[in-house]
Amino acid sequence: MFRRKLSALEYHNPTGFDCKDETEFRNFIVWLEDQKIRHYKIEERGNLRNIPSSEWPKHFEKYLQDVNCPFSVQERQESVDWLLGLAVRYEYGDNVEKYRNCKPATEANDAQKSADPLINLDINNPDFKAGVSALANLLKIQRHDDYLVMLKAIRILIQERLTPDAIAKASQAKEGLPVALDKHLLGFDTGDASLNEAARILRLLHIEELRELQTKINEAIVAVQAIIADPKTDYRLGKVGR
Repeated sequence: MFRRKLSALEYHNPTGFDCKDETEFRNFIVWLEDQKIRHYKIEERGNLRNIPSSEWPKHFEKYLQDVNCPFSVQERQESVDWLLGLAVRYEYGDNVEKYRNCKPATEANDAQKSADPLINLDINNPDFKAGVSALANLLKIQRHDDYLVMLKAIRILIQERLTPDAIAKASQAKEGLPVALDKHLLGFDTGDASLNEAARILRLLHIEELRELQTKINEAIVAVQAIIADPKTDYRLGKVGR
């Protein structure tokens, strides 16, 4: 979820960065402060650079407070994303002329961005997070660390299952086809013609239920794949200014 910002900052491993790995996370924070943010003077960075120290989380919490980060050490992903946003702005401020000469995005990309209703959302807003969580609980959607992913899952579910057309289609009675029971082999004989016919009917109903179950499983797989495979654009921004 941090790949785009890490790539913009020329981090050595933008695709494989794992903020849940404690050692990798601490080294990353040191790199970010040393190379990009530079809030502390060099001689003030010793506590952050002491990676093995058991006191490191306490010093990191103080660091977040010193740079005015709105997130706590417990909100690791949010704080990392905020710090990355801060570093990106500092990087731009230090190289304005370099980035000013960059070619603008194509009209197609601009049109795509303007058509995306999620682009202007502040997904760090507590009200936004609370609203998405409430909707996810109401619709029984699996929680995800990225609230934008959850919102997209909610949108997919609503579009496919809760629109007026989808509800009307689901409410339509299924028109069955006549079935010749005598052409379906039962596989055993109860000794009673009526019981044999009832057994054939039960078997056909069971097969129909299995088909419906398989259809629902396929739909669930498609929905999950749509969420996982959908490339996410990270629109979250941090606090402007040093």
